[in-house]
This record gives sequence, structure tokens and C-alpha cells, in this order.
Amino acid sequence: MKKWMIALFAAMTFSLAAHAAIEVYEFDTLQQEEQFKELGHTLRCPKCQNNTIADSNAELAQDLRHKVYEMTKDGKSKDEIVDYMIDRYGNFVTYNPPFTLATSILWLGPLGVVLLGFGLIIIRSRKAKQVDVDDKWDQDKEQRLKALLDEENDGDKQ
Repeated sequence: MKKWMIALFAAMTFSLAAHAAIEVYEFDTLQQEEQFKELGHTLRCPKCQNNTIADSNAELAQDLRHKVYEMTKDGKSKDEIVDYMIDRYGNFVTYNPPFTLATSILWLGPLGVVLLGFGLIIIRSRKAKQVDVDDKWDQDKEQRLKALLDEENDGDKQ
């Protein structure tokens, strides 16, 4: 009986801790709830960098979720909330940053590397195909080759 009481006490203790970790947000309309969920899955946690604010357990992500909740309850639109987050945390907070002068290297860099690589491959292959006039095979080279082969063959017979 004592074991059952300890197990029940442990289960109750762990269930209270699990209940405290769940955030519950109440909304006036279904549209506000959908907007909150969408923003939670589209805004990036500045601390975690690869998680959305909905997926992250960092304190900063919790603060951002709470701010999105407050702004949604106040009737702010999705664009207004995203603009507020960009003003505060920069373009990094969105997964699809806009094309600006600062981000042009990120957008155009891989394309430039690929084009440069293909250009180098084409130039090197064309240079390899070119044969200089001095490198052409002539009668003199043919005679020298035959002389070398004859020497080698004579050396094998001994």
C-alpha cells in the first residue's frame, strides 16, 4: 500500500509540472486564433534560429508568443505584427527575407558560384582541345620513335 501511495504522489507531482508548462491562449474570434497560429509558425525564434516561436521553448520565444498574442487580441493585422517584429529583430525573424542590397549576396551568391564554376570548366576544356602547331606529329618524331623502339627491342633479345 505504501508503494501505491508513493507512486500516486509522484504521478500527481509530475502531472502538475506538465500542466504548468502548457500555455493556453483564449481568443475572441476564430480568425484571431488562426492568425496567432499562423504567425507562430512563420516567425523565427531569434535565439534558436532554426525553430519557429511556436516550436521553441526559449524565454525569448515565449515573450514573442505573448507579444503576438497581445497584438492579435488588440486587433492588429498579420502584416502589422510582422512589421513590428522586423523593426525590432530585423529581417532574420522571418523565414523569407526580402530582396535588399544587404541580402543580395545571400540570394545571388550561390548562382554566381555555379556560373563561375561552369565558366571555368568550359574554359579549361577548350584549352585542353587546342593543339599548338609545334606539337603536331611529324616525320622527324616518327623516326625518333622507331629508333627508340628498335633500341628497346634489341635490348630484350640479349
